[in-house]
Amino acid sequence: MIQKQKLTRRELLKSSAVTAGALMLGGAAVPLAEARGSDTIRVGVVGCGGRGSGAARDCVKSSPGVKIVALADAFEDRLTSLKNEFNVRDNRCFVGLDAYKKLMALDDVDMVILATPPGFRPVQLAEAIRRGKNVFMEKPVAVCPAGVKMVIEASNKAAEKGLAIVAGTQRRHEPKYVETMKRIHDGAIGEIVSAQCYWNMGALWVDRAKTNWDNYKSGKWADVEWQIRNWLFIRWLSGDHICEQHVHNIDVINWAFNALPDQVHGLGGRQDRMGPQYGDIFDHFGVEFFYPGDVRTISTCRQIPGTTNRVSERVVGTKGVSDCSGVIKGENPWRYEGPNPNPYVVEHADLIKSIRSGNPLNEGQRIAESTLCAIMGRESAYSRQQFKRSWFMSRCTLDLLPPDGLKLSDSKPMAPFAVPGQYKLAGFG
Repeated sequence: MIQKQKLTRRELLKSSAVTAGALMLGGAAVPLAEARGSDTIRVGVVGCGGRGSGAARDCVKSSPGVKIVALADAFEDRLTSLKNEFNVRDNRCFVGLDAYKKLMALDDVDMVILATPPGFRPVQLAEAIRRGKNVFMEKPVAVCPAGVKMVIEASNKAAEKGLAIVAGTQRRHEPKYVETMKRIHDGAIGEIVSAQCYWNMGALWVDRAKTNWDNYKSGKWADVEWQIRNWLFIRWLSGDHICEQHVHNIDVINWAFNALPDQVHGLGGRQDRMGPQYGDIFDHFGVEFFYPGDVRTISTCRQIPGTTNRVSERVVGTKGVSDCSGVIKGENPWRYEGPNPNPYVVEHADLIKSIRSGNPLNEGQRIAESTLCAIMGRESAYSRQQFKRSWFMSRCTLDLLPPDGLKLSDSKPMAPFAVPGQYKLAGFG
């Protein structure tokens, strides 16, 4: 049995810098005996909304001998569907903001799926690793520098304990992306000289935002409950849509460069979603990332109705161009023609295989670093300041982590949305 170690919040925030590159896993311990070989892997789901439900189904579909055995959510109404679908007993369904702790205290849970709003991810990951659980966690994994540091420390602890962590960056497990990246890294497009990435789309949650606002204004919900139910539009919970969605594309560009940007300069605003029902986030961003060697990448994301959709990546090299997902043009033309399995299922299959093999995957630091880049883009756009990554991780004092003992009934006034020129970047200047 692996000895459980307590990770305090203070210990998890000691780290003051992020280093580029993947986390090294040399000398990892063997995973828990209950998860070895062909034995059943028993999974608890934390966050039973749309993404958590989808991840639970994908996990069970991915591999034989996987069973959903426990559920946790802040709201009882979000548990019902999964409870019935997977025949989870009442005494293994937990409700409330501390429900994740009760689920993770179950000794027979080998692995947890973390699919609550991203603002809760760092503390929930830390608790999972403290309790000796393997983890699948959705992206992004934090909404502030303090959370990024917490995730990196927990990932290091996971490596020490021989626990697996896989993040919901499914492109990293999608064959057409994997094969394209191999060729890019082998020089098929030459030296990368520029890149672009996009998550530009229409509106989200328009009707839900109105309903949530009506419930809040009628007094049915207190501040915290409304914000959590409306989490997509609340910065401390979602990190804004540049983090919540666009982190996928930013992660792909980091993958192509095999490096992190040295600095960032962003802009953005709130042009369409002006009402208070849309919380305190922007509806569009444009960010320039400066990679090593002063190679510039343009990153844009948008959620505005009636606009052209574009969700993609593009990398330009001295010998060619690639979309990163199956096509290379130029001196070494190539098109992926292999199998195309569902990457949302493959990422779970890869996780389960790694647990059973005794060679646990650990993607914690990598997704923390990509999340960091998205947060940098957001904060640069909010403040209209250009800054270095090294400064951001060592000097920025922004901490949006939820306080211990937070309750749904608590009062928590929503922060005003950022106004460039007025918004103060924490620790800057």
